[in-house]
Amino acid sequence: MDKIVIVEDDVLLREEMQNILEKQGYVVECITSFNDSVDDIISAAPSLIILDLNLPNLSGFEICRRVKAKGIGPIVVLTSRNQLNDELHALDLGADDYLTKPCHPRRLIARVQKLLTIYSTISPILDAGDFKIEDLSNRLLVGKKSIILSDNEGIIMKELVKSSPSIVNKEKLFQLLWGSSQFVDENILQVNMTRLRKTLEEVGLAHRIKTKRGIGYYLEGDDSQ
Repeated sequence: MDKIVIVEDDVLLREEMQNILEKQGYVVECITSFNDSVDDIISAAPSLIILDLNLPNLSGFEICRRVKAKGIGPIVVLTSRNQLNDELHALDLGADDYLTKPCHPRRLIARVQKLLTIYSTISPILDAGDFKIEDLSNRLLVGKKSIILSDNEGIIMKELVKSSPSIVNKEKLFQLLWGSSQFVDENILQVNMTRLRKTLEEVGLAHRIKTKRGIGYYLEGDDSQ
């Protein structure tokens, strides 16, 4: 079942949208604290995000940029800002649609349904700055070069990108790769990391993965930025 996350600080509007979408059969989660909006959205693992622009602490523009870089979307911007420059800026940051308030519920639902249908047929792309990964195919792209990661390599690399710049601890990787750390020797994880680094040498990215001894792994910053 599709899950929609609403990022809106107007409580009445937020509750109204939640009610409308739930009546359409969607699972709805609302962001009500705006201290860690990006992390909260990522944790919710949404099928679609409805995003206001005028938000406390972090603007909707910046949230849009950061969330899309993690390969999460689609994003429908719903805002009172009706200037063309705002719309173009949001679309340039990765927003998939731009609606202005007030918005008729049927229009909002139609846009939501359309984007969910489109996204069900395409592979999201995770953007790490100097390289990208197609989520479904595990194809990693660096400029004009590309390689296909194995299933385990793809799982590790995508988690490192999604969590960047934070460390991905070993327990998390055990869970993603084998469902549990029980009965799995830590050497097996090290072997998988060695294979991934060797694969990344083909496109000059082996140096991007760093080890935090005794804890886990992380992506070092993009040298191109």
